[in-house]
Amino acid sequence: MANTFGHLFRISTWGESHGGGVGVVIDGCPPHIALSEADIQPDLDRRRPGQSKITTPRKESDTVRILSGVLDGQTLGTPICMMVNNEDARSEAYSEMAVKFRPSHADYTYQAKFGIRAWAGGGRSSARETIGRVAAGAVARKVLRKQYGVDVLACVTQVQKIVCAIDPNTVSAQQIESNIVRCPDSQKAEEMIRLIEEVRALGDTVGGIVTGIARGVPPGWGEPVFDRLEADLGKAMLSLPASKGFDIGSGFDCVQFRGTEHNDPFRSDSGKVFTTSNRSGGVQGGISNGQTIYFRVAFKPVATVMQEQDTVDKEYRNTTLKGRGRHDPCVLPRAVPMVEAMTALVLLDHALRQKAQCL
Repeated sequence: MANTFGHLFRISTWGESHGGGVGVVIDGCPPHIALSEADIQPDLDRRRPGQSKITTPRKESDTVRILSGVLDGQTLGTPICMMVNNEDARSEAYSEMAVKFRPSHADYTYQAKFGIRAWAGGGRSSARETIGRVAAGAVARKVLRKQYGVDVLACVTQVQKIVCAIDPNTVSAQQIESNIVRCPDSQKAEEMIRLIEEVRALGDTVGGIVTGIARGVPPGWGEPVFDRLEADLGKAMLSLPASKGFDIGSGFDCVQFRGTEHNDPFRSDSGKVFTTSNRSGGVQGGISNGQTIYFRVAFKPVATVMQEQDTVDKEYRNTTLKGRGRHDPCVLPRAVPMVEAMTALVLLDHALRQKAQCL
């Protein structure tokens, strides 16, 4: 089930980067949820290529079609299938990659595992696979917002060494979407954009960090031991293309504290329990504690660079390869809706699991 994610709210993505199209099947979506393509398209527009001068120029409308599971604008409780056609694939740009492995891509590992691979565009390892995730995530976000009052956001908080500080409790979607790099700090955003343009002009790429946020999550979501909420969030984020690291709350910075400094003290007001700090990132013992959930996802520099590098071919002979085609110089702006989508998928799945457990 390598292409399936979730338990009660389960998705299966399908399609290759340069095939006829890509999409997703959602199983477990509750019935009677108002749903149309108009609910899905805005998030796909934020993910699609060609949206700004710092993304890949591949031109795709990424127009979504709902093929099943919805009648008269309402979900039926049956599988929802959504599809997006591939419109601007140019496989000829990848002809050399048919016999050579791109450094730090999945070319060699897919060949080692399957003995065959979709070399044009990277097939299933392409970020184009995330269309299905973002489409499904849009459905999950709507259910979370309407049924549970949960708000999911993500933003770029670091590009290489340029860092933006945020308050997870107050940062807004309007701030995030105010610029093409999706950083809520306008001054830092300008610096990030300049850096990405400079790196692109050199035929190189750059990485950074996307911070994910979920506000309004009630206490009690998540499972002890193996399906901890932060464990499922970590798995979700590390399944995204180019992701290399995940931490939640204080994360790796926690090693700098003592216990008396790091603990989140509990208080109560009118019967409502809260913590006076949130170094836990809204999760304790694998279960949400009612505070804002926040975490960071590190994304590596995009592996395709327009400079010659050492590699090997299918016969394992030493050779060189220079990137061609249309690629992002920095994946971060388009990764924001991907992080939001995977966050929503994890949270809705745990919301339904909690509802099933506590009848």
